[in-house]
Amino acid sequence: MNSPRVVVVNGPNLGRLGVREPEVYGHQDLERLRELCSDWGSELGLQVEVRQSDDEAEVIHWMHQAVDESTPVVLNPAAFTHYSYGLADAAAQVTDAGLTLVEVHISNPASREAFRRRSVISPIATGTITGFGFEGYHLALRAIAGGLRKA
Repeated sequence: MNSPRVVVVNGPNLGRLGVREPEVYGHQDLERLRELCSDWGSELGLQVEVRQSDDEAEVIHWMHQAVDESTPVVLNPAAFTHYSYGLADAAAQVTDAGLTLVEVHISNPASREAFRRRSVISPIATGTITGFGFEGYHLALRAIAGGLRKA
């Protein structure tokens, strides 16, 4: 039997993890996040694919693909969090299809600049995890695995 698939989607500037503002985002890079998510997925019986793009259209496409393939999503929309109505509409298609979509942020946007405190994704997401660094992705995968076992 194949393991259930989950896609972890990261938005703009997250390809610069480990270099960009390490005091906020930590010293580990995107490749380390891929490794961790793969390991956590294996422990949870999930096949995890980690993606990153600075291109809003590509991130939106990945939401459409998740719907078409019935794949739950862990989404760190990064800067798209605050203004991308196109991504919000695409994310709504994920949850409207009955799929889990967990919004994750490495930092806690509520404790940062005022513009970061608004999310157009949170009202659509199944749940939101913020401020726990890479561990937030682990928590999101655990939530998805738990939900899949109930289905």
